[in-house]
Amino acid sequence: MTETTVDNGVNVEALLGARAALQETPEAARFTWRATNTWVKGTHSKSKVEGFFGLGEEQETQRSFESDGDHPPQFAADNQGPTPVETVLVALGGCLTAGVAAVAQQRGIQLNSVTATIEGDHDIRGILGADADVRNGFTGVRVNYSIDADASPEDVEALVAQSQKRSAVFDILTNPTAVSVSVS
Repeated sequence: MTETTVDNGVNVEALLGARAALQETPEAARFTWRATNTWVKGTHSKSKVEGFFGLGEEQETQRSFESDGDHPPQFAADNQGPTPVETVLVALGGCLTAGVAAVAQQRGIQLNSVTATIEGDHDIRGILGADADVRNGFTGVRVNYSIDADASPEDVEALVAQSQKRSAVFDILTNPTAVSVSVS
């Protein structure tokens, strides 16, 4: 029998090593992620992500990411970036898909293509103050995957299920999270 090498671009050995190390030193697993958001004009803002706290100390990284957020012209805005709710959908898709790739690599499943379509239903009367009984957030979110992999349909479904189980963003959206807002 010949052994097939699977390469989905995920270093599972390093991930498993990190998991083992953090089991020995759980205090190092406490991370604080940060983003800053600066208003530009109207509903347009810019967000920046750089640095974070983890592994017991501040992590100064040589990375900096910026993204714009805005609303479309239908909301009397300038359309300079995705809406915040669209960004949430992007985060969910990105987190789940990263999990699919990592789990596939660990299970020896070669992925050929993975596409997620993420949709969120939103009655905007709530955020506009048009109806106090309408929720401000999504009323439902759907993720539909199209996955071509060298695996059975059952194995592919198991990849997606495991990805949900380990996804931070899926957890944030499906479980209550304490959020505090202050002004300094």
